[in-house]
Amino acid sequence: MIPNERHIEVKGRVAGQKTITVSRNEIISGLNFGPKYILAIVIVDGAKREGPWYVVQPFQKEPDFGVDSSNYDLKDLLARAVRPEKTG
Repeated sequence: MIPNERHIEVKGRVAGQKTITVSRNEIISGLNFGPKYILAIVIVDGAKREGPWYVVQPFQKEPDFGVDSSNYDLKDLLARAVRPEKTG
């Protein structure tokens, strides 16, 4: 792995949505990359956008066997998020 390498997964959500769906593979990648994995969230409202916000290490555990994707509460993720310039 390259020392300053990052893996950024971008999720765009329409304004007013309450969850973000993340695939099993995205969660596994996040766990494997550790602090080098960033979930970037962008809220879209027509031509306007808010973000991106970065959540470093957003996932805590591997999904159960047979789970294809998981929904995460958008409000909870945004509470842990920082602006890109704050990630170093």
